[in-house]
Amino acid sequence: MTVTPNPAIMKSIEQLDYAVTVGDVAAKAGLEINFAQQGLMTLASEVGGHLQVADSGEIVFQFPKNYRTVLRNKYWRLRLQETWEKIWKVLFYIIRISFGIVLVASIILMMVAIAAILIAVNSGKDNDSRDDRGGGFFFFPTDIFWFFTPGDSYNRYEEKSQKSKSQMNFLESVFSFLFGDGNPNYNLEEKRWQDIGAVIRNNQGAVTAEQIAPYLDNVTILNQETEDYILPVLARFNGYPQVSPEGNLIYSFPELQVMAKRRRSDDITNYLQEKLWKFSQAESGQIMLSIGLGGLYIILALVLGNLLQKYLVDMVLITFVQGIYPALLTYGIAFLTIPLIRYFWIQNKNKRIESRNQQRQKMAEKVLKPTATLRQKLQFAQQFANQTVITAADITYSTDQDLLEQEANRSDKIDQEWQKRLESQ
Repeated sequence: MTVTPNPAIMKSIEQLDYAVTVGDVAAKAGLEINFAQQGLMTLASEVGGHLQVADSGEIVFQFPKNYRTVLRNKYWRLRLQETWEKIWKVLFYIIRISFGIVLVASIILMMVAIAAILIAVNSGKDNDSRDDRGGGFFFFPTDIFWFFTPGDSYNRYEEKSQKSKSQMNFLESVFSFLFGDGNPNYNLEEKRWQDIGAVIRNNQGAVTAEQIAPYLDNVTILNQETEDYILPVLARFNGYPQVSPEGNLIYSFPELQVMAKRRRSDDITNYLQEKLWKFSQAESGQIMLSIGLGGLYIILALVLGNLLQKYLVDMVLITFVQGIYPALLTYGIAFLTIPLIRYFWIQNKNKRIESRNQQRQKMAEKVLKPTATLRQKLQFAQQFANQTVITAADITYSTDQDLLEQEANRSDKIDQEWQKRLESQ
């Protein structure tokens, strides 16, 4: 059974310019060392990648830049996935705008139904008595539309909103008002491990527990002394502790110290910051319009319900509306109830997020303003800080060359080194 390549590994390879070590990918994608190694081995075998072995035994994986095309031609799953992603974008857009369409269509339907009932009731009255009242009461369907026609203030808002070119149209804003715009921290765990990998890399593979703590959630008062919270990090990146003469612990990660190319340090924040949930990304005017339409919807539903109870009108439209009236009323109540519940849920959610962010920030400040003990630990960690960049001169074997050709190249390198030594003497 074939295994579809891991998207995180593929993305990391492209970001690292197609020549990577296991440590490169593990740190960049925040993946477990063993998982990254297995994934690289599998991907290299599938796309015709090459392994380059250095004198030290470290391995560089070299991938062709068109490897995605190779995979796409080889795996029907990847082709199907790419096709489904395109289809899903269209389907999800239709789903998003459908709630706004249902809202507007229901309002129009109820307006027409109310107008039809009133017309039917008034047309059944005695014509003479209507004439005695000076023409009486005559209701035309457009009257009710005129009643709910927005005034100049709304027109001014429309003109202003058109100038601002909102990123979200009205139909999309209705969905956003109802259900929001998704979890802003959907990739929090992925980002957590990517940041931790970057911290280890930026410190050349040797860190203290205090440097990692601002990116974790399992740090408590009890385990800060024992530093047990660092264990998941050690397990993920194959790290191990080193003990200083003073009895302090630091942690080194040899496999994250090996790089296929020299790279600049990653820019990361001092601590893992969770984003606050937003009620909606729609503009305030769009939200107010949604609330107004929701209120209008409820009023129309109540008026329609009262008319349906008072009058019996034999019309296909009215019969249809009477049949779906419970659904219409339920939709209107839910349209205002769901956002209200979600608003209070978001307030409570954001309080917890702010608390976690503040806790991580405090731990980050301890690193920025270290105590004497922490300074000792940081200095001790520098003794194990090291970065090994594998260059072409370090490669002793590569799968993209014939073995005899590599031996000849290796002999030439040795001769050149001896010649340099003789010339220096």
